[in-house]
Amino acid sequence: MLSDITEWIVKIPEYAHGRVALYFGDPTARNAGRLTWNPISHIDPLGAICLFLFHFGWAKPVPVNPGYFRHIRRDTVFMSLGGPFANLGAAFLTGLLIRYAPFSWGIYPQFLIYMLLMNTGLGLFNLLPIPPLDGSHVLENILPHPFSRKYRGLRRYMPMVLMGLLLADYFLKIGLFAKILGYPIIHLAYAFGGDNFLRLLRL
Repeated sequence: MLSDITEWIVKIPEYAHGRVALYFGDPTARNAGRLTWNPISHIDPLGAICLFLFHFGWAKPVPVNPGYFRHIRRDTVFMSLGGPFANLGAAFLTGLLIRYAPFSWGIYPQFLIYMLLMNTGLGLFNLLPIPPLDGSHVLENILPHPFSRKYRGLRRYMPMVLMGLLLADYFLKIGLFAKILGYPIIHLAYAFGGDNFLRLLRL
């Protein structure tokens, strides 16, 4: 069940990217049939395998054509932020349930905690300025043009570096990303869920 929830959570940002792109005039994702919550439309085979084997993965990126944007750099920033903010928005709504509807029956509390932590973690993770994460597109488009071009040159290498770091983190138990993101995730989750978040976390 948790794997199904995780698979759905990693698809939230891709849908959001397509929706924000459409708002700024790019119909590419809609025309490709990607503006849907149907998980089959967003499955990336390698990402799904990694999710099953290593508990981290990704959905197939929605197609975006920045040529439709009136202000390419600005609109690309908003489109890129759409994904992480969608996850953080889902975390915020989950936090409201934890604050005001902390039912104790069945698996409901564990489901809420999982939804809160996963959405918060994925939202913050995708804000890291490491290609191909969304934060890299934001940084690339707010840097001055000379620095932006140099940063763009890293794109061919950094996805493999990121994958290597994730695999090393998983197999060698380094805890690199936990050290970077653990503190912000817990504190933001607490800001969303309040004291009930800490109470449910101890169950």
